[in-house]
Amino acid sequence: MVANFSKPTAEAPSLLQHDEVETYFHEFGHVMHQLCAQAEFAMFSGTHVERDFVEAPSQMLENWVWEKEPLQRMSKHYKTGSPIPEELLDKLMKSRLANTGLFNLRQIVLAKVDQALHTKTGVDPAEEYAHLCQEILGVAASSGTNMPATFGHLAGGYDAQYYGYLWSEVFSMDMFYARFKQEGIMNPKVGLDYRNCILKPGGSMDAADMLKNFLGREPKQEAFLLSKGLTVELEAGTPCAC
Repeated sequence: MVANFSKPTAEAPSLLQHDEVETYFHEFGHVMHQLCAQAEFAMFSGTHVERDFVEAPSQMLENWVWEKEPLQRMSKHYKTGSPIPEELLDKLMKSRLANTGLFNLRQIVLAKVDQALHTKTGVDPAEEYAHLCQEILGVAASSGTNMPATFGHLAGGYDAQYYGYLWSEVFSMDMFYARFKQEGIMNPKVGLDYRNCILKPGGSMDAADMLKNFLGREPKQEAFLLSKGLTVELEAGTPCAC
């Protein structure tokens, strides 16, 4: 895995920002998807799954950098070796919801730009982006800029499927909350189930079937909504997905 992270200096080693650690875990989720695959044919191995499921294993692994136990195990003060103070850890974990509405609306903007540029003709990318920013975000795009010119996911495999990031996150949150949060985020049995049911088959099984095998039921969206700080109303007697 090749990454562009904070470099060491003459005074200190490479000290990663929390968002860099999250990126590392995200990309390593893809690595584990590939390493743990045992499909019969290479074309169905590892990340060769449905495009709107491929980000589930990567986004799944991001959850561990927002949990106290893993954070305590992977970090310490580089000079004194002292652990992160509890108060700072609590603030860090609560910050996950900061600006989450704006971020997720932006993801919808990007998904709709992607769809528009692949399904319409004669569309001006900068104008389409500016229109959607105003319509969905309520925030005007910066004047004189052309954001889609730097939007790498428009091509190179995702073509019209950028929506898969949010779609996959519904699945990753459901898996994390329903199994790991309930049975232990460091539980080796749940980890092995995840490896066997989700990572091992690659694209040799439909994602829907892999999810049912791991969850023991059809996937649901409640965990995704709760992870965004939203309130989920359930019918009386209905157990929460997470």
